[in-house]
Amino acid sequence: MAATAGASKPKTSPKSIKFLFGGLAGMGATVFVQPLDLVKNRMQLSGEGVKTKEYRTSLHAVGSILRKEGIRGIYTGLSAGLLRQATYTTTRLGIYTVLFEKMTSTDGKPPSFLMKALIGMTAGATGAFVGTPAEVALIRMTADGRLPPAQRRGYSNVFNALVRITREEGVTTLWRGCIPTMARAVVVNAAQLASYSQSKQFLLDTGYFGDNILCHFCASMISGLVTTAASMPVDIVKTRIQNMRMIDGKPEYKNGLDVLVKVVRKEGFFSLWKGFTPYYARLGPHTVLTFIFLEQMNKFYKIYFLDS
Repeated sequence: MAATAGASKPKTSPKSIKFLFGGLAGMGATVFVQPLDLVKNRMQLSGEGVKTKEYRTSLHAVGSILRKEGIRGIYTGLSAGLLRQATYTTTRLGIYTVLFEKMTSTDGKPPSFLMKALIGMTAGATGAFVGTPAEVALIRMTADGRLPPAQRRGYSNVFNALVRITREEGVTTLWRGCIPTMARAVVVNAAQLASYSQSKQFLLDTGYFGDNILCHFCASMISGLVTTAASMPVDIVKTRIQNMRMIDGKPEYKNGLDVLVKVVRKEGFFSLWKGFTPYYARLGPHTVLTFIFLEQMNKFYKIYFLDS
């Protein structure tokens, strides 16, 4: 009996491979959605402190970036986006997978929904902490093109950004906005898990969908809508704090609450959802692409290394 129970769990890839595949999957997805991240960051920073908007819509933002910065401009900050995935997604998916397996019983029964949510939030917060330096670099690099030439930071790539931030502002600046970054990760993971599973079940119950990529994509897009609405106020706090400058030796914002109060008072309540469209358009496809890449890598690893 003991031997049977021990053999009931199938062979899985090593933990290092789980971490590696998680990061590679996120990086692959980022190559496709980086322009949307750029547009979202630009829109969140536009009209800072005033009620006027720099960009009327997402399309207006894209057109303005292409006109002023060229086709390469829409991929500004790609190196930082890739490093963010290499750190944040590697850690998040790796920890989630490891904890999920630990919480799975020997008979193959997965953990409860509440436990999945707790695992997801823990993995998300840990990944966000690890990925904050790359996030700071990403925000600054994507914001640079909207500034007058004299005010631009001019980072040549993510490693140049990290070195200069450390040298010019101190190593702790790499974790500026760490708390709202982790808070956003917790909100995103909690909202995504709950809304994705509910959306998927709803679609399957209609009888028009099977458990396939189309169903996963549609469920991801519905989940993305809920997740975007829930997480954007935290996201704009993170973006503003990570991009802020020191004015007369004092930071522009004291903390996250100060950001929220100033945005609502000076720019209007709905400015907390600036960049909603590109954020939403990025979230669903990025999730789908990440898991498609992850599934494919796991499948090939199983075929060539576990089953051979």
